[in-house]
Amino acid sequence: MYPRRTLSRTRTAATLLAAAALLLAGCSAGSSTSTASSAGREAEAAALAPLPRSTPAALKPYYVQKPRWRDCGVPGFQCTTLKAPLDYADPSAGDVRLAVSRRQATGPGKRLGSLLVNPGGPGGSAVAYLQQYAGVGYPAEVRARYDIVAVDPRGVARSEPVECLDGPAMDAYTQTDLTPDDRREEEALVEAFRKFAEGCGADAPRLLRHVSTVEAARDMDIVRAALGDQKLNFVGASYGTFLGATYAGLYPDRAGRLVLDGALDPSLPARRLNLEQTEGFDTAFTAFAEDCARRSDCPLGAKGTPVETVGKNLRSFFDELDARPIPAGDADGRELTESLATTGVIAAMYDEGAWEQLREALTSAMKHRDGSGLLLLSDSYYEREADGSYSNLMFANAAVNCLDLPPAFASPEEVRKALPEFEKASPVFGEGLAWAALNCTYWPVEATGEAQRIEAKGAAPVVVVGTTRDPATPYRWARSLSGQLSSARLLTYDGDGHTAYGRGSRCIDAAINAYLLRGTPPADGKRCS
Repeated sequence: MYPRRTLSRTRTAATLLAAAALLLAGCSAGSSTSTASSAGREAEAAALAPLPRSTPAALKPYYVQKPRWRDCGVPGFQCTTLKAPLDYADPSAGDVRLAVSRRQATGPGKRLGSLLVNPGGPGGSAVAYLQQYAGVGYPAEVRARYDIVAVDPRGVARSEPVECLDGPAMDAYTQTDLTPDDRREEEALVEAFRKFAEGCGADAPRLLRHVSTVEAARDMDIVRAALGDQKLNFVGASYGTFLGATYAGLYPDRAGRLVLDGALDPSLPARRLNLEQTEGFDTAFTAFAEDCARRSDCPLGAKGTPVETVGKNLRSFFDELDARPIPAGDADGRELTESLATTGVIAAMYDEGAWEQLREALTSAMKHRDGSGLLLLSDSYYEREADGSYSNLMFANAAVNCLDLPPAFASPEEVRKALPEFEKASPVFGEGLAWAALNCTYWPVEATGEAQRIEAKGAAPVVVVGTTRDPATPYRWARSLSGQLSSARLLTYDGDGHTAYGRGSRCIDAAINAYLLRGTPPADGKRCS
């Protein structure tokens, strides 16, 4: 079941390396578009205030920690554990343990300090991302000069993970109908959200109140100090851009070279975020549909079929699955339902490199009644293992999102009223994404955050990267964030997929590498294609 904000998930090393092998693209400079969108101006009155420069006495013990590095069991990487206060307002209330990993600079060249990385989510494991990709797949010249470091945010993966449901219960949750046809199905959906929330609350009643992005950003400052760095250098993707921007807003004087790739707009309330992301997925699907309709093997229409018809054909297929799921060859007996098939299609929207796999999966499902391909895509999205277990990605995703912002909707009635707007935003995905946004309504703890602008006045240049046809973080969000941050430089990739760094554009990679290695940011408004 897609989360309220379907943002970047940790990709496998194979997927990332395949993306990096795409054809290289050219680039050109363009005029700046760093102006806040009209949607981004909804919350201009609120702005994230920086914290005092001096460290409070109660927090000093955390800032003087010395990491004890040990072997991780993964060649070339070291691991350690650091502590952070559970509650920054009351450091005496206990600690949370943060899992940290690094790969030391390989040389040659002068060491530039540490470079923290985060793959997004919220809920993606930064440690797994480091060990599977960033520590071996980032450009060699970057790895030569930086210790590449990752910390799993509180509540995520190795850092006291939030758990909500066991495997069988999560299987049932992911198959819940997200396009209810009547009140009975609507009540079943609400009950699924309630059970999910109750499971999270029962597992971590204290931690669940302290997994916000602000707290995770404050944890990063403790990690920075423990690493011995005066400033934080950081590459964040998707939700990681929100984490990095929040850090810059809280500690502008400690912000070093920050790259925010696939930017989130922190000034938008939850409902607007969901609506604009729905539009983003529709933009990505349109690009897929145009590509599919040019091919003789497109399962959604003959060659030359109009994009609108391609979408209607997919929607019709989803409706058929809603009435009658098809076999998927699953060892646990799962069939391909409408909800699982929709998730599988959404998963493929993140990377145009997955479009061929999606065409094949749709062909098998629509023509041969074999749902195994779409189920595989859905399982990869949810990080479901072959043994039926799940990572804590979706649990942490909800825990962070529901704490960061008040719910998008207060009741099913509000969703029903909003359906026309969401279905206009995406005829294919709008209905399901609107209902999915109801999940935080039943969360066991109230939100502590709010939509607010992040200005980070006094920070060093921050490179904000936006992809024009990004499904999960629409390009307008990058423009809005770059309009908020006082020192932002907007770097645009005119292309498909979610995020841009390390995905095959020599222009993008060269601009970001120049900033990380020499401190030279790209010209504001630079465009790559």
